Amino acid sequence: MQQQPNQANQANAPQFEIQRIFVKDISFEAPNTPHTFVEEWKPEVALNLETKSNRLQDNLHEVVLSITATVTTSKKTAFLVEVHQAGVFMINGFPSEQLHQMLGSFCPNILFPYAREVISDVVVRGGFPQLILAPVNFDALYAQHMEKQGQEGNGGGAQKAN
Repeated sequence: MQQQPNQANQANAPQFEIQRIFVKDISFEAPNTPHTFVEEWKPEVALNLETKSNRLQDNLHEVVLSITATVTTSKKTAFLVEVHQAGVFMINGFPSEQLHQMLGSFCPNILFPYAREVISDVVVRGGFPQLILAPVNFDALYAQHMEKQGQEGNGGGAQKAN
């Protein structure tokens, strides 16, 4: 008889499951090749991050982490790479505030290593030295986004960081 209440507790417990991780969009441009290859390589990297989430069904959510890296050298664009790394997550039984944090921070943390690998691979295939992105603190970005939202008094589903 004690197993029934235990099973009921497990049924009501919050659930999180990765359904699928995939590349939704990818772009690579190297507008100044082959000239870039013969110039001195002193790269400057500009990075832009953005996350978006969509509810697909009751407990299924798509989260898209968009990363754009623009690398310049000698004030000319060496290359630009953009990746939209996405995932479908089953999230059930979490309070609304915690659900928003999972979509805005926890899921992007899961997606980031995949996006970083795709970017590194594409850049090398483009003939450039490997670009390894530094870790990102999505918890801090989410907190900044929520603070900014509170100041502006609006509620959006995307967060952006430069």
